[in-house]
Amino acid sequence: MTAPRTVDVLVVGDANPDLLLTGDTVPRFGQAEQLLDGADLLLGGSAAIVAHGLARLGVRTALAAVVGDDPFGAFVLERLREGGVDVSAVQTSASLPTGISVVLSEPHDRAILTLPGTIPALTAEAVLAAVDRLRPRHVHVASYFLQPELASELPGVLDALADRGVTVSLDTNWDPAEKWTGLEEVLRRVAVFLPNGEEALAIGAAVAGRRLTDVDEAASVLSRLGCRVVVKAGADGGIVFSGGERVAAAPGLVLEVVDTTGAGDSFDAGYLAALDAGVTAEEDRVRWAAVAGSLSVRGRGGTGAQATRGDLAGVLA
Repeated sequence: MTAPRTVDVLVVGDANPDLLLTGDTVPRFGQAEQLLDGADLLLGGSAAIVAHGLARLGVRTALAAVVGDDPFGAFVLERLREGGVDVSAVQTSASLPTGISVVLSEPHDRAILTLPGTIPALTAEAVLAAVDRLRPRHVHVASYFLQPELASELPGVLDALADRGVTVSLDTNWDPAEKWTGLEEVLRRVAVFLPNGEEALAIGAAVAGRRLTDVDEAASVLSRLGCRVVVKAGADGGIVFSGGERVAAAPGLVLEVVDTTGAGDSFDAGYLAALDAGVTAEEDRVRWAAVAGSLSVRGRGGTGAQATRGDLAGVLA
């Protein structure tokens, strides 16, 4: 007898607090003291924000990650549980501190300072154990470059997931080393790749072996590896490439921007929620994603204004 499916999507990656600073956030050294407009401790980590966004959209979602046995780790777990995320696959480390990011936020950009802490501690074995226990139909992998141990084993993990009939999406996020290497065999094994424009250009250049300056060309190059490439374009929405060809696009919404932190992760959640809901038209999937990403900028932090299914339905109608 087949064990029942506990969740529909398992998100794999980073979970940490974000200390979000707003106002005069450009540091000036020489012991200069600056006064801020705001400082908020919020749920952060790309994987955690995607998982929270999926749960807000009504998708049964679990997170596989590692936090420390400390107040920051307790904060992360509490916020995830409050958001409806299954945290049974989040491990607690007694030897490493919970990672944390300090986000220096401007209305249309941000800088991020991250202490890795427990973020790189998630193992391939833990991911596969979570898959076997929770039986998701889909796995989303986030923050590839912050998890070098898992990244080195990811092709084998993806083969194991394919054997189990599980589909996979990937959002690498930014590479702090700006090397962008090692992804070609991974991208051949995932169904959906969700970079932003700058990430698509950098990874496309690494794959092509030459400099690329056009996002459409980069997405075309990457989609020829066999994955569907869904590029996040900020306020412009998103574009989709498959088999080297542009197949869909959708605009974002015109809104007053409070904070862009996590908007790309909410975009991912919108796209994956459309997949989970059985939406077949690519134009509709990327529209879900663009709307979810846009609505998230209405509030502070990555999860403060994430869309509900009702929010999406209201806009899409």
